[in-house]
Amino acid sequence: MGGGPLGLAFDGANVWVANFDTNNVTKLRASDGANLGTFLTGAGPIGIAFDGDSVWISSASGSVTKLRASDGACNGVVGPPISGCTFAVGATPYFLAFDGANIWSANNGSGNITKLRASDGANLGTFAAGPTPVGIAFDGMNIWVSNYTANTITKR
Repeated sequence: MGGGPLGLAFDGANVWVANFDTNNVTKLRASDGANLGTFLTGAGPIGIAFDGDSVWISSASGSVTKLRASDGACNGVVGPPISGCTFAVGATPYFLAFDGANIWSANNGSGNITKLRASDGANLGTFAAGPTPVGIAFDGMNIWVSNYTANTITKR
C-alpha cells in the first residue's frame, strides 16, 4: 500500500484506499486484505466514492479522477476532462459522495461543492456550502456538508 492513507471506499468486494503521500490508490480484497493493485491518481488523493461501476478520487490539486473499479484503468469518459479521466472541481477537494446519478465534491479551498454527472464527468454546477467544506454525504434526498472551521453543517 502507498503512504499517507486517507479516504476509503467499498465497491461491493474490495476496499479502495487513497494514499495522499504517494499519489495513488490501492485496491484491497475485502475478504482477506490482499493487495489487488495500486493505481496512479492526481497529486494528493484524499477522498474516494464508488458509483456502482467506477471509483472517483479527489486530489488536493483541484481535480477528481474516475477509474474503472474492475481494473483501475481510466473509465473512457467523454467530455472535457483535464486529461484522460480527470475533471476540474473547486480548490482542494476533500471528500466525495454519490447520489445515485452524480458525484459531489466538497471543495475545502473554495468554500463550495461541485456536482459531476457520474456517467461522463460533466460539471453540472458549483454551489455554496459554507467556508471550509470537508465531509459530504447523501441521505436519499439531500446533500449534507460539514464545514470544518465554522463548526456547521450545510444541507443542500
